[in-house]
Amino acid sequence: MKSKEDFIERVLYTEEEIAARAKELSAQISEDFKDIAKPLLTVGILNGAVMFYTDVVRRLTIPVQFDFLIASSYDANSHTSGKVNILKNLDNDPKGRDILLVEDIIDSGTTMNFLIDYFMDKKANSVKICTLLNKPSRRKVDVKIDYCGFDVPDEFIVGYGLDFAQHYRNLPYLGILKRSVYGGK
Repeated sequence: MKSKEDFIERVLYTEEEIAARAKELSAQISEDFKDIAKPLLTVGILNGAVMFYTDVVRRLTIPVQFDFLIASSYDANSHTSGKVNILKNLDNDPKGRDILLVEDIIDSGTTMNFLIDYFMDKKANSVKICTLLNKPSRRKVDVKIDYCGFDVPDEFIVGYGLDFAQHYRNLPYLGILKRSVYGGK
């Protein structure tokens, strides 16, 4: 049986590079939210952001509450439908809260734009975005990204929580998937 690494064209960011960037982002977030009245409500967007979320949130030096949300505009074959569905909502009430949404990758911007509007409609005090990866070449909707790990090329990226058909999430680095795996051009 082939190893998962056999399907990776090249490593884009190493485990060490990701950890260093997560640490930098955590320091900036802690500084930016040091004076808020209530603990920062950190929301990990599952499943892809789980590793990045953990690495960022555990390094924050301010009071926080954890929560998770599953929202998707993709089908089982990683094709975007354009319609966002919330499959698991928050356990905490967002009303009057400062919210940090932690995402794995922002490409079209559709899901993140939907979530910002959704939480503002629920009377959140503020909604800020922290994403591991930004793929601006795929953007369909403008989204203000407050904290960004890395800008990436228009390639299929897996590892460190990101998947293709539920595979490769457990790779400790971010890699570009070989086109032969997903039928890309």
